[in-house]
Amino acid sequence: MIDQIMFWIGSILLVLGGILDVIASIGINRFKNFYLRLHTVTVGCIGGGVYPLLGIILITASLDLPYLFKTYVIGVSLIAMVLIVIVTPTGSHIIARASHYSGEVTPQPVVVDRLKEDREK
Repeated sequence: MIDQIMFWIGSILLVLGGILDVIASIGINRFKNFYLRLHTVTVGCIGGGVYPLLGIILITASLDLPYLFKTYVIGVSLIAMVLIVIVTPTGSHIIARASHYSGEVTPQPVVVDRLKEDREK
């Protein structure tokens, strides 16, 4: 019984990850601002990467497979999830900060620019 529930929750997470990827791709095409596009890429990467990996973990745990295969798939999926959760926001912040410092992209509208204030000191 619990195996069937885990299988269906995993399947739902796989579909949810695909939906988030589609929403992120629509957002990349619709948004005009660089920073908004960067945000949709980050959301698509985390939502479209972590949720399906969690679904794969649940599906693999629910199936009747050899123990070594289960542990291998679950371990690789967990490592990939952790790397995605750590690297994606860090990378997007680095890209946003570098584009702001280089002056290639100007955020619109600017209310307070703490980075510019720090550079002027």
